[in-house]
Amino acid sequence: MVAYPNGPLLVRGDFEIITPDGVPVPRDRGTVALCRCGGSAIKPYCDGTHKLMKFDTARRRPVPGPVLERSRGAGEKADGTENNGSAKDAEDTGGRASS
Repeated sequence: MVAYPNGPLLVRGDFEIITPDGVPVPRDRGTVALCRCGGSAIKPYCDGTHKLMKFDTARRRPVPGPVLERSRGAGEKADGTENNGSAKDAEDTGGRASS
């Protein structure tokens, strides 16, 4: 398996692709390109859409905010304001859920 920068995963050899429901995905080649950008019209296979959308594998995804205590309402911080999981919320609580 090779992850191409800004492109698909290229998979070679004897393997089977299975959907989350357990159904095998048909393939007629020994080497396939699997979509990583999420934009392909023929998922799980790549159709080249990553080029059109300028898919960038170097761009980092945001880190999820802190997990709140279960005794509070979902999304509610200790001071009663809403927590949207932003970096600002993490700063306000010192990077951890406030008590």
